[in-house]
Amino acid sequence: MTLLTKRNVWTYFSLVIIVLILGLSSRHFSFYFPSWINLYLGDTLWALMIFFLCCFLFHTRKTRWIAAGALLFSFAIEISQLYHSQWIDSLRETRVGGLVLGYGFLWSDLVSYTIGIGAGVLIESLMFLYYQKEKHEVAHPRPPVS
Repeated sequence: MTLLTKRNVWTYFSLVIIVLILGLSSRHFSFYFPSWINLYLGDTLWALMIFFLCCFLFHTRKTRWIAAGALLFSFAIEISQLYHSQWIDSLRETRVGGLVLGYGFLWSDLVSYTIGIGAGVLIESLMFLYYQKEKHEVAHPRPPVS
């Protein structure tokens, strides 16, 4: 699954912003979705954003490396929720701290993170295939049909 080794950083920066907006909107418009989707959508989108952020930051790395790093980071954040101290709990009480660090450990969040990062790998694979197709068509244009 070694896909891209060089990414357009502006594409991934845009994807980070889009997913961030979608994630924040998912909380605001939660009444439009079934309850089982609301339980997991935010965490899945958070992990997808982390994947795209890693693609942006480490744009020359292979997809496998990016996915593993994003998954390790996401799991570390979730596992850190088992630790409770006054300083980190007060940080979690802020809006940004709560969004980044979360509030409490849930096994289902680990599944959501895995799905979100898997979706990121799938999206990147589709982008790569589209790019390869475009590149091939430019290099080998079809003759006009008469």
